[in-house]
Order: sequence, then C-alpha cells, then structure tokens
Amino acid sequence: MSKYTLNVNGKARAVDVEADTPLLWALRDTLGLVGTKYGCGIGACGACTVHVDGQPARACQLPVSSIGKRRITTIEGLDARAMHPLQQAWTELDVPQCGYCQAGQIMTACALLKQHPKPTDAQIDDAMAGNLCRCATYVRIRAGIHRAADIAATGDKGKA
Repeated sequence: MSKYTLNVNGKARAVDVEADTPLLWALRDTLGLVGTKYGCGIGACGACTVHVDGQPARACQLPVSSIGKRRITTIEGLDARAMHPLQQAWTELDVPQCGYCQAGQIMTACALLKQHPKPTDAQIDDAMAGNLCRCATYVRIRAGIHRAADIAATGDKGKA
C-alpha cells in the first residue's frame, strides 16, 4: 500500500491504496464517492467517466499512481446542489430510466458543452458514442443536452 494525495472535487484527499488500484475504486471504496459507477471495467461503457483536468476519462482504466497533481471532478463535484444545467435538464426532462449510467453520461456531456456550448445533434452523437445506456434513453439524453445548453445560455431554469 502507498499513500497518494488526490485533488478530488477541489479538495486534497488522501488514499492509501496499491499503485495499480483503479481511480474508480479509490473514489468509490476509499473516498465514498459512489456516484461514479462500475460498468464494464475495461473503459468501454462510460459509466465510470470522471473529469481529469477538465477532460472526460474512464476511472476504471486510470491507476491511482498515474494521477499525480491532476484535478479530478466526479459527479458529486459538478455542482454541490445538483443545479448544474445538465442536472437541471436531466430532472426536467426525466432523462434517465434506470439511471445507472447517467453520472457518466452527464460527465461526458459536460465536457462536450464546454467545447461546444450549443452542440448539433451530430456533435452530441459523436461525443456521447462511447457512453452506453442499457435502457436506450439516447433520444432523451440528446434532448437533455440540448436543454442544458439552453439553460446555460439563457439561465432559464424551467420546471427544475
């Protein structure tokens, strides 16, 4: 076991784990941040998506020893009151069905909106292609991203 200090959601967090421990398990098991989900374990489904220095990354594929001083943001750190435009849109449009993959969907969509504040359907489909939803709520996810872009641009909070 080794001690690592991770910058998670703007705070220094100490973890005592093996060097090859995936970030996912350090977040969930050691730090109790269970919003990031285990899906496939091979980085193919996107359920474990977090941001590392503002970019989406698969937490199941990142050993803790590779993180260094990079900033990690989880779904819990997106907005402490769950009022991020994506979280508002997800609630307003009732986007999730089972909800298991949604933290990863939101984290990927957040990175998309930073790059493209008013994305096209094609940009959304391209960015979200690596995030799988077993319930197939892809049409609602796309609508939620468009709605979040509108909320961010206008401040319109709608029903949320």
